[in-house]
Amino acid sequence: MVRDVSLYVTVPSFFRCPISLDVMKSPVSLCTGVTYDRTSIQRWLDSGNNTCPATMQVLKSKELVPNRTLQRLIQIWSDSVQAQNGTRVDSAANSAVTKEEAEALVKDMRAQKEKTDHFSKLICFAKESEENCEFLAKFDGFVEMLVGFLDGDKDVNFLERVVRVFVMILNKVGDYKALRLLILKQNNDASHECLSSLLHVLRQGRSVNSRVGVIKIIEAITLDAESKQILSEKEGFLLELVKLTSLEKDPSLIEASLSCLAAISVSKRVKIKLINLKIIGELRKLLTEGQKASVSIIEKALKLLEMVASFREGRAEFCNDAACVEAVMNKVLKVSSQATEHAVMILWSACYLFRDRVAQDAVVKSNGLTKILLLMQSNCSPGVRQMSGDLLKIFRVTSMSNSCLSSYDTKTTHIMPF
Repeated sequence: MVRDVSLYVTVPSFFRCPISLDVMKSPVSLCTGVTYDRTSIQRWLDSGNNTCPATMQVLKSKELVPNRTLQRLIQIWSDSVQAQNGTRVDSAANSAVTKEEAEALVKDMRAQKEKTDHFSKLICFAKESEENCEFLAKFDGFVEMLVGFLDGDKDVNFLERVVRVFVMILNKVGDYKALRLLILKQNNDASHECLSSLLHVLRQGRSVNSRVGVIKIIEAITLDAESKQILSEKEGFLLELVKLTSLEKDPSLIEASLSCLAAISVSKRVKIKLINLKIIGELRKLLTEGQKASVSIIEKALKLLEMVASFREGRAEFCNDAACVEAVMNKVLKVSSQATEHAVMILWSACYLFRDRVAQDAVVKSNGLTKILLLMQSNCSPGVRQMSGDLLKIFRVTSMSNSCLSSYDTKTTHIMPF
């Protein structure tokens, strides 16, 4: 129902999104044939789900196909309701923007005639189709204009709109190397603060989507060692990403932050920074307390843990956190083959390669020997089977040593003094 003072309008059920239950603004269909509002289903997919919410069928494709027939029907219905009752329905009633109109909007924005309202129209235009997104991405000077807006404006509401458009065309930009140069060259000049604007949205953005969008833009330009170094040295950037991995945050933010951190954390310097920012503690919480965490989040958390525990300082921090070692062991054979592979690599490095006794004890305590035996009998990869065999050897040796020591202690306790 749509309420206008004392007036109620009945909304046809198939005009409502099955997720939000609101009248659809941009109806799109999945391969299952079910139609959703684009914003709602995109949020569902971005959270790591690979099923149709209505039917729970596993999706063979995540492609979203605009349902133009339904959009026209909603438009006609909305217009008729407004004409008859003077009631405005918040639906796809925004008039469609043509390519010619979109081109005129961009030219106006370049001339600084209007920005905020034009962005709203461009967002509607881009939401219509992938073709429209590509049109904007390839439009001469459009990407450069967006970067300029990021560099020159500090109003977070406006910056969120810029980021939203940026993300919508990101997959169509193609040349990420040129995009990297555009964004990062600005950072070399003290008067240009493109990265500062992105960090501002990451900290203060009201929309989860815009904050996730910032992370996607950042990850897209982390193409080489230089860009990763610039990003990691941006004051407050790594700290904000680590904060966003907290369990209290939105799942899509957690997943995006983990992915970005893994993309940036290649050098030892960055990994040490993350250790100092207590990233292992946050990862432990995700692995131990995040019962509702998606498969994708667990996989990314283990991948990042594998990376930061690959050098001496990180390994020491991990091994001294027995709860974290147990949490990793508990994820073996419980999440996915990819998660198991990351977990085994972490444990193999700590327990076999570097023979850390604290880590070995934590694995034994969490019934690790049984799991390793089960893993070797499963359909795992040759690499995982080899590492499992190595772990089994080291634990057998440790077990035999402990047994001998125990036997020796027992015998010595029974020797009577003369």
